[in-house]
Amino acid sequence: MKLRTRLTLWYGGAFFAAGAVLVAVVYLIVRDRVTANMPVSGDSVESLVQARAQLGMTDEQLTALIDTVIQRQQAANDATLQAVLFGSIVALVVVGLLAVVFGSLMAGRVLRPIDAITATARRVADRSLHERIDLDGPNDELKRLADTFDGMLARLDRAFEGQRRFVANASHELKTPLAINRTLLEVAAAEPDAGHRVRDLAANLLAVNERHERLIDGLLTLAGSEQAPVDPVRVDLADIAAHVAAQFADEASEAEVAVEVANAPGVVVGDAALLERLVANLVANGIRHNHPGGTLAITTGTVERRGRIAVSNTGPVVAAYEVDALFQPFRRGEGRDRVESVRGIGLGLSIVDSIARVHHGALTAVPNRDGGLTITVEFP
Repeated sequence: MKLRTRLTLWYGGAFFAAGAVLVAVVYLIVRDRVTANMPVSGDSVESLVQARAQLGMTDEQLTALIDTVIQRQQAANDATLQAVLFGSIVALVVVGLLAVVFGSLMAGRVLRPIDAITATARRVADRSLHERIDLDGPNDELKRLADTFDGMLARLDRAFEGQRRFVANASHELKTPLAINRTLLEVAAAEPDAGHRVRDLAANLLAVNERHERLIDGLLTLAGSEQAPVDPVRVDLADIAAHVAAQFADEASEAEVAVEVANAPGVVVGDAALLERLVANLVANGIRHNHPGGTLAITTGTVERRGRIAVSNTGPVVAAYEVDALFQPFRRGEGRDRVESVRGIGLGLSIVDSIARVHHGALTAVPNRDGGLTITVEFP
């Protein structure tokens, strides 16, 4: 049950319990007073003995008359008690229902600040950390909760802003020396008097330099993909898949991997650059972790109003228990962990998972029976 429903039920139950106790107490008091005021047959006879001559009645007739009066009074008292009890119960039910309605309204009013906190948290999670609740009112529990939440948002905002500045500065500081190294190596290798060994060494160092550049680019993309899209637009996954497949056509041909594309419209809302990176990483992963003569199938479409892309490739057999580890940074298949590889830097699927999460997508990866993976991402 919702908290508002539980509070209403608790309030209504407490009111009905208190009302039932009140009805019982009133009933017992009325019954006691009515019983105490009832005449007793023998005492009445003694009090009226002196008047029997005036009434012209014998003792037996007078006693019978008094008993009849007492019986009728008792019946009238019983009817009165029943009427009091029935009326009290009806009033309790009517007022109790009104109290339940009133309790629901009061619970909604009391919980309104919590709804404001929840709405702000949802907006912050979807966009940025700059928004605050700024709840007005007395310094009660809800005001202190809202102020604490605002303080937490302020600290998170400063932390994320510091992280963004650090990533931007680190990327500049790291890319600049790498670019200088690449230029120096290319110049040294192009010298006319450079020997064979110098050219080989330069080629190896350029490969290492390029790998480090890819690593830095991957880390920057991974850090940037943790932020929700600022200006989401409508994007067709079919167009992205066709564009990415054309980009990787030469690499697939060199790896002797046949690329099969089955594109149907799959419109989603998000960051076009991040979605293109997601598809590119899936395709690159499917080509580089494949074998000569293998296949790579790219399928897009719409399933239950959700945009969907699926990339399936042949390749080495992947155990089911290893699938989750493939989406962790610097993890690769075939039992390798944090080891340099000519086929990648171990961030491709981590970036895919991060982009899918910030777009509220559902990512699944299933090992194929004959080897390889089928990775599916569905977007709202």
